[in-house]
Amino acid sequence: MRASIFSPTEWLTLHTAVVLLSLLLYSALSLGTRQRRHPSAAIGWVIALALLPYVALPLFLVFGNRKTVREPRRGALRRHEADAAHRATPAGRFQALAVALGLPPPVASEDLHVHADGHEALERLEAVIASAQRTLDVSTFLVGRDVVGERVAQLLAARAAQGVRVRLMVDGVGRFLGGIPSLRSLQRAGVELRMFVQPWSTTPLRGRVNLRNHRKVAVADGEHLWCGGRNLASEYFVEGRRQPAWEDLSFDLRGPLAQQAVRQFEADWALARNEPARLQLLEAPADGQDSLVQWIPSGPDQVEDTLYQLLIDACFSAKERIVAVTPYFVPEPALLMAFTLAARRGVAVDIVLPRRSNHRLADLARPAALRDLVDAGARVWLYPQMLHAKLFVVDGAVALAGSANLDQRSLFLNYELMVAFYGEAAVRQFAARAEHWRSHAHAFHPPRVGALRQVGEGLLRWLTFQL
Repeated sequence: MRASIFSPTEWLTLHTAVVLLSLLLYSALSLGTRQRRHPSAAIGWVIALALLPYVALPLFLVFGNRKTVREPRRGALRRHEADAAHRATPAGRFQALAVALGLPPPVASEDLHVHADGHEALERLEAVIASAQRTLDVSTFLVGRDVVGERVAQLLAARAAQGVRVRLMVDGVGRFLGGIPSLRSLQRAGVELRMFVQPWSTTPLRGRVNLRNHRKVAVADGEHLWCGGRNLASEYFVEGRRQPAWEDLSFDLRGPLAQQAVRQFEADWALARNEPARLQLLEAPADGQDSLVQWIPSGPDQVEDTLYQLLIDACFSAKERIVAVTPYFVPEPALLMAFTLAARRGVAVDIVLPRRSNHRLADLARPAALRDLVDAGARVWLYPQMLHAKLFVVDGAVALAGSANLDQRSLFLNYELMVAFYGEAAVRQFAARAEHWRSHAHAFHPPRVGALRQVGEGLLRWLTFQL
C-alpha cells in the first residue's frame, strides 16, 4: 500500500490551519467591510467554516460579502447645511441624517403624480417613454413575457429607432423569473441591454447571485422620472384572467431628482459590467420645503445600511404616528424593537400587509414579528388581495416610497431605492394611499401558538435573510 503523504498529526495540523485561516478571513472581511449580519446567519457561517472549511470557505468568498464599497464618500460625514431649528423637525432630522450617511441632499421637485392604480401608472410610464428625445434609461428587476412587458419593449424599440439612446437594465436573476420579451428585436432596434449580476458569472462581484438589483426607475432626458415598486409585468398594472391586478405604488415627477436618477443609473450600469462605479452626488439648490424630495439608495453600493438606519431613527423620533405598507414583513430584531418601542410610548403604529403575499415563505416567517407588534400596542392590518406597495409615513411630515420591503433581504442584501418626500402636499397624497389600503384591510388578531411552531418560525426567519 502507498504510504500517506502526511501523517495523522500533520493532517490534523493542516486541517486546523485551514479552519483558522477560514475564520480569520471571515473576521477580516466582515470587519474590514463593515458587514452587518443577522446573528443566526453569522453563527451559521462560523459553524460551517469550523466544521466544513473546504466547502464553506469557497461559498463564503462567493456569497458572503454583501458590500461593494468600503470607504465613505468624500464629504459624507459633513452636517446637513440647515439650522438647529430645522433639524429639530421630523423632516429636518431625516434629511440631515441621510446626508450624514453619504446620501444626496434634498432637492426641489415639481409636477408630482402619485398613481391611483395600475392603469394610470402604465399610462404615465408610456408618457415618460414617449417624451424622451435624447436619452431613456430604464432599470427594473424583471420584464414580464406578457402583455405589459411586450408593450414596454415595443415602446423602447420605437424610441431607439427614432434615434433616442435607450438603455434597459434588468436584474440577472429577475431575467429568469420574468424573461425579457423580444430580446433580439430590442437589440436590433438599437436598445442597449445589460443584465445586472449574471448568475453564471465567474467574477467575484457578478457571481454573487444573492445581491440583486431591485431598483425600478425610468428616466427621460434626465428631466422626467418614473419610479416606485412596480416591475414591468402585467400583474403590477392590469387585471389578468384569473386574478385582479396587484395593488402597488408608483409615481412620476420632474426636477433635479431625475438627474440624480441618471447618475444612479450610470453607476449601476457600470457595476453591471464589473467596472469601477461611484454614485456622483447632485448638489442642486433647494428653495423652500414645500416640494423637497431626497434620493435614498440602499444596498451593497452604500457603505452604511442607509435605509435600515433611517427607519430605525424615524421610529425612535416619531411622536404621533407611523404607517408602514409592505408586502413582506420580516424585520431585523433591532428594527422590530424600534417599532414596538414606538408603540409602547404612545405612537400610533399601523402596519399594512397583504393577507397572503406571492412569497409563501415570507408569510410563514412573519407571525412572530406581528405578534410582538400587537402585544406592544401596534395595529396590524391584512389587506384581502396582493399588496405590493412599499410606503413609510412618519408624523405626516416624511413619506418614503420606492422599491424596498421591510424584510432583511431588502434592508441588507438588495440594491434598493426609496425617495423621501417632505412637502406637505406630497406627504398628504402618500398618506391618503396608505389610509385607503388600511381602511379596506382587516385587523390582525394573533392566535396562540405552540413551542414547535415558534421554533419553525425562527428557522424560517433565518432562511428569509438569504432567500
